[in-house]
Amino acid sequence: MKIQLNTDTNIAGNEALSQQVEAIINDTLDRFSQDITRVEVHLSDENSNEKFGANDKRCLIEVRLANHQPIAVSDQGQILEQSISGAAEKMKNLLDTTLGKLRAR
Repeated sequence: MKIQLNTDTNIAGNEALSQQVEAIINDTLDRFSQDITRVEVHLSDENSNEKFGANDKRCLIEVRLANHQPIAVSDQGQILEQSISGAAEKMKNLLDTTLGKLRAR
């Protein structure tokens, strides 16, 4: 399972952030790793660095499944870790449902 991190201009995409994202994604989605070819994580600050606001950190996770269309979820939080964890949990639930339906065919 390949994980690709993308950030907007308001978030510094450094090695520590990349490792944190990979750890959260691997911990949450590891049991689906045989079905996932790639995970793209997009992080953004909706209000930019100049403004502060509640739930302005956004995480969009797009998962590409082998031989299927990509699926995506997003979550917003006050800090990046909160939005990443929230989006990862949403993706775990969506993968449970999606793969369950595909296997039931």
